[in-house]
Amino acid sequence: MIDQQNLVRQILDGDKGAFRILVEQNQRLVGHIVFRMLPAGPDREDLCQEVFLKVYQNLERFRFDAKLSTWIATIARNCCLDFLAKKRLPFYDDLAVDGEMPEPAAPDSCSPEQITSDGETAGLLRREIDRLPRVYQTIVTLYHLDDLSYGEIARIMNMPEGTIKSYLFRARRLLKDRLTVQFQGERP
Repeated sequence: MIDQQNLVRQILDGDKGAFRILVEQNQRLVGHIVFRMLPAGPDREDLCQEVFLKVYQNLERFRFDAKLSTWIATIARNCCLDFLAKKRLPFYDDLAVDGEMPEPAAPDSCSPEQITSDGETAGLLRREIDRLPRVYQTIVTLYHLDDLSYGEIARIMNMPEGTIKSYLFRARRLLKDRLTVQFQGERP
């Protein structure tokens, strides 16, 4: 695996293959951010491409004071927030007010037997994550799927680390409550 400084140097020297490597190494992370922050629609894929275009255009400004992936993720977040602002769509508005958690939604009509027999436990969890407020979705995804630290997520999301921990705790609690509702009353 090529080190990040050499990769950046190669890209800045015009090596298109090196940029392809950068995209391959970071496309999952960018996709997770964009697909969690934006509502479903065709704009998601276009925005992923826009993120990498901005990365390429601004790569000479990267100073290695953070991981390259953290810098790229921050660009992805900023692109999403800009997009949401242009479309006048909220990102933080669906969070609980005054520390109250959103109510667990009514369960889908799946019994535990159907879920486990169909091998859909992971699908159920994904659906429940998709129903979380978008900021919670983003933080859960960055922490659990991309294995980023609290500090890295705080930097990407431009939030204090304590807020990231609190939101992750709330998101997990909400997921637990919703999954409990799914399975409540189905046990013998």
